Amino acid sequence: MSKTKDFETALQRLEEIVKKMESGDLPLASALELFEEGVTLSRFCHSKLDEAERKVEILVKKGDGSLERLPFEAEETKEGN
Repeated sequence: MSKTKDFETALQRLEEIVKKMESGDLPLASALELFEEGVTLSRFCHSKLDEAERKVEILVKKGDGSLERLPFEAEETKEGN
């Protein structure tokens, strides 16, 4: 398997693997090989999503008109109050 370079490519390949495995027409060895590739791709996608979540920031206007950077989680907490 070649090294995955981006989230979209990995997700597309993961979807292809799921379709092939759902067909049920694969020999056991092929199914296991695809499963292993799928797990690797799933972990890659998960790490990319975690990385993106850490980078997401929301700009919030303060009372004086200036902007304040807050982590995404802080905005969710504010909305819940």
